[in-house]
Amino acid sequence: MIGGLVCLCAVACQKGETPPPEEEPEPPASVVEFASGADISWVTEMEQAGVEFYNAAGERRECTALMKEIGMNAIRLRVWVDPSDGWCAKEDVVAKARRAQALGMRLLIDFHYSDSWADPAKQPIPAAWSGYALDRMKRALSDHTVDVLSALKAAGVQVEWVQVGNETSDGMLWPMGKASANMANYAQLTTAGYEAVKSVYPDAKVIVHLDRGDEPQHFIWLFDGLKRYGGKWDVIGMSLYPEAATWSRSNTALIATIRTVAARYGTDCVIVEVGMERNIPDTARACFDDLFRRAMQETDGRCLGIFYWEPECYPGFGHYSKGAFTDDGRPSVALEPFDLSRYVSDAGK
Repeated sequence: MIGGLVCLCAVACQKGETPPPEEEPEPPASVVEFASGADISWVTEMEQAGVEFYNAAGERRECTALMKEIGMNAIRLRVWVDPSDGWCAKEDVVAKARRAQALGMRLLIDFHYSDSWADPAKQPIPAAWSGYALDRMKRALSDHTVDVLSALKAAGVQVEWVQVGNETSDGMLWPMGKASANMANYAQLTTAGYEAVKSVYPDAKVIVHLDRGDEPQHFIWLFDGLKRYGGKWDVIGMSLYPEAATWSRSNTALIATIRTVAARYGTDCVIVEVGMERNIPDTARACFDDLFRRAMQETDGRCLGIFYWEPECYPGFGHYSKGAFTDDGRPSVALEPFDLSRYVSDAGK
């Protein structure tokens, strides 16, 4: 084709015409469809605290727009039921989601089903749901899910993925939905969330999310249990927080987990949380560049994307040490792998 283009240019020049421009190649579908994103749920709270964000040139930016500027195409936002300070409640989530929608970014909504943090160490029941029996708990979970998603839909927000629970490695809404004690309850609660999501956004993909993405047996235990009791999901979500000395081994194990669970359950996967200590940005850049390349090339298309949690935190906002911004409020080199244009030439290899 190159030779043909040269020949056409020569003929055009002889006739005194302008040579035809060389067409820009379209990015391969595998890159276009891959999600590169970040959870920036703290952003409105940070703004109120006076925190500012800047691009590499030192120009001030709104954080969501900055994520897009550095090459991301997706945003993840957490939802709490009745937080004491209002952050990550329905109204705050809608405000942040509208920013992403206005920028044409894809959106992942992460229901914690708690008034505050839910994670592998704790899955507290919201205060307003305390004392509920299983059927009433399922209704409360469903009503909350429908309420938040309906508000997003009314605001014109498109939601592509929804997590029913956050890092539910041993279930959620403890003790009722603790998977190691009562997998059947957890499965029913998960299905209640699944059906609530589909009632508002029928095409949204429902994610069940666990931590320790580099431990496949951890996933097999939980998802075998969900399957046994009729639990529903569309996509398996996972977290990975590699250590500086062992990140290569962790990445290898994570890719193996994706391949294992995708084959076992016929399910796509998405890495909904990654992060590394902010004081080693060069190591983080190497780690995440390796992870992006392998996730796109070695999972037979079963990995849908990668999200950083939470890169905008600096210097240690929220006592969090795994942000990816410099002390002057600019993205560090750790976020360079989240620019998908880096991988266009590698697509299909």
